[in-house]
Amino acid sequence: MKKIALSLAAVFIGASCLAQNSKIYKKDWIDLNKNGKKDVYEDPSRPTKERVADLISQMNLNEKTAQMATLYGYKRILKDSLPTSSWKNEIWKDGIANIDEHLNGFINWNLVETKLDLVTDVKRHVWAMNETQRFFIEQTRLGIPVDFSNEGIRGIEAYQATGFPTQLNMGMTWNRSLVRAMGQITGKEARALGYTNVYAPILDVARDQRWGRLEEVYGEDPYLTARLGVEMAKGIQEMGAASTPKHFAVYSANKGAREGLARTDPQVSPREVEDVLLYPFKKVIKEANIMGIMSSYNDYNGIPVTGSSYWLTDRLRTEMGFTGYVVSDSDALEYLYNKHQVAANLKEAVYQAFTAGLNVRTTFRRPDSIIIFLRELVNEKRIPIETINSRVADVLSVKFRLGLFDSPYVKDADASKKLVNSAANQQVALQASLESIVLLKNTKNALPLAKTGLKVAVIGPNAADADYAHAHYGPLMSSSVNILEGIKQKIGAQNVTYAKGSELIDKNWPNSEILPEEPNAEELALINEAVATAKNSDVVVLAIGGNTKTAGENKSRTSLDLPGHQLALVKAIHQTGKPYVVVLIGSQPMSINYVDLHAPAIIYAGYPGVKGGLAVADVLFGDYNPGGKLTLTFPKSVGQLPLNFPTKPNAQTDEGETARVKGLLYPFGHGLSYTTFSYENLSVNNKLNQNGKVEVTLDIKNAGTKDGDEVVQLYIRDVLSSVTTYEKLLKGFERVKLKAGETKKVSFTLVPDDLMLWNREMKQVVEPGDFKVMVGSSSEDIRQTAVFTVQ
Repeated sequence: MKKIALSLAAVFIGASCLAQNSKIYKKDWIDLNKNGKKDVYEDPSRPTKERVADLISQMNLNEKTAQMATLYGYKRILKDSLPTSSWKNEIWKDGIANIDEHLNGFINWNLVETKLDLVTDVKRHVWAMNETQRFFIEQTRLGIPVDFSNEGIRGIEAYQATGFPTQLNMGMTWNRSLVRAMGQITGKEARALGYTNVYAPILDVARDQRWGRLEEVYGEDPYLTARLGVEMAKGIQEMGAASTPKHFAVYSANKGAREGLARTDPQVSPREVEDVLLYPFKKVIKEANIMGIMSSYNDYNGIPVTGSSYWLTDRLRTEMGFTGYVVSDSDALEYLYNKHQVAANLKEAVYQAFTAGLNVRTTFRRPDSIIIFLRELVNEKRIPIETINSRVADVLSVKFRLGLFDSPYVKDADASKKLVNSAANQQVALQASLESIVLLKNTKNALPLAKTGLKVAVIGPNAADADYAHAHYGPLMSSSVNILEGIKQKIGAQNVTYAKGSELIDKNWPNSEILPEEPNAEELALINEAVATAKNSDVVVLAIGGNTKTAGENKSRTSLDLPGHQLALVKAIHQTGKPYVVVLIGSQPMSINYVDLHAPAIIYAGYPGVKGGLAVADVLFGDYNPGGKLTLTFPKSVGQLPLNFPTKPNAQTDEGETARVKGLLYPFGHGLSYTTFSYENLSVNNKLNQNGKVEVTLDIKNAGTKDGDEVVQLYIRDVLSSVTTYEKLLKGFERVKLKAGETKKVSFTLVPDDLMLWNREMKQVVEPGDFKVMVGSSSEDIRQTAVFTVQ
């Protein structure tokens, strides 16, 4: 087998006329500039700052500007899967900052490379990534390695890798250590496949339930997003890969939740920007020392972020202490002239962005489309060479931190094959799927279902559809288990019948969201078939909701109702009189008012990952007691929006309303269990003046008969303040595993940062006075309260 691989390597290299230069590899260093001596930048024992300075002193303008753009990988921009002799005539002959998504299998939406072994076979893939890196080490003058960047918000994006639930589902686990483990697996598999920089986590905070990209965020709370974001970023970087969160800044509050080419004009106040949208970035930058940031393509208050020195330099670097390199989101630089129209042309957009603080332009265009302008601007003395040196130094510093100058290749392809998507890693992903599932409703203990003696009808458009497990920004072709398959494996295929019942969307969708039509004959036949299947069963599992057709990037909703004719299907099943439970799939909260009123039990599974069908079956039949909690508010109607957490006092109250639907379906933090928990003995020890801490403790008891998890949530309220503050601010959470009858003490620590507000002078301070502590099972299910005073 090794002989075959070597012969194939020889064929590729021979065809491209790129002979290997083995002489540059010394015992403990690489002669990257091929001059026969160990330069400072080639010396692993020298400090990074010295190595960067030495390298920049040797670089010419072409080499420097080449480090300021991204080259998208095979079948995106690159036409070649491997280096060829023609590369010596391309602009990347002088190097390149990073190659994005190279040989990861993604070609375009719903189009995956499935035939090329350099994509599908781990060992061949590793060899190809090494050969691509070898070009930059051996065939460029200074041997500056490339940073291989890739997506990775639900596992590293590759043909096959460990597939986790979406980031929203990871948020619903409320489990720091599990998110850390996910980060470690993502980072380790990335490096094993040759990727050195992961575009994760996403630190955007959700504000609108219509937004298509909700699957990509942890939820609508800044504290939860920050705490889980820190864990994910640390996990990735502990494994030797860079973490590059996105999208900085003020990205997730698009006007009307619009997607596509809109994604602009965020309607948020300065204090909400600071308290909600920037908070996670501040914490992750400070605590995880991340190596990358992606600048967003929106504006704020009339200033596009990617052309703003206020955002990319003053806030990001000077204030927050970011030391990595900034890549632009796709077309964020181009938008300065062709969308925001603050630059006259692409050259002026290049000038604005790189002057503001951008390090690397990243988009689906050739890198020379902007590198040529950088060179012109320097020669015209409009951009000082010192600015170029500073931007390039940030990029090179990350490459040194990643060890690319000293160990540029993946050394053991056999080890990579054993690691990537291993059984052990899949088990962690399955645990994440289990812990992310939320029990919304369970009247009269309708769940769990008996595993024997029942004939189960599995009905609905999401029963056999696991498209959510193969979306962009994660593993593409990892084997998945849908809900129907999971139930069959759990109780035996002979005990299960299936009917689709309806398509996910109807033929006139999305226009049918405002002009609904009755089911046609074909659609009615699907419903009738489902009714007949239900009547011949003992219980129905109804799998409905949304999927990749109704949500995702560029797919924001107009309505939050069940799409297509799913509501008609639910009503038809309900009218059969057969017992039924609902499994809701989807990344967006849905206004499932009829379902909430009539269904005995509802499970919200979100997008539960490649093992989602197994996890749902475990929950349905009692082999796992659900403990997930919502990180998004469920409204009753889209007409109630904006409706989210946290909220200002009375801003979302319905008191006094006489012509409006009142209340919401499920609040932030909501989630039930097959057991019950009691909260006792809340104690607050205020030592803020002595050591800057407030210690909060309480006892949590599993008062039921089943083992289970409870997510204990701590909220605070500044009782009297100089400016309006939020009704409740999440400032602590802990997922606690308790055996039936067991009691555990849970502790939280509040520090001054948790108590701060932006006063009337927009200075961040802790104001003296009373603070209310609220501990409970959701933002509305508060079990214990106390008050402490800040002097």
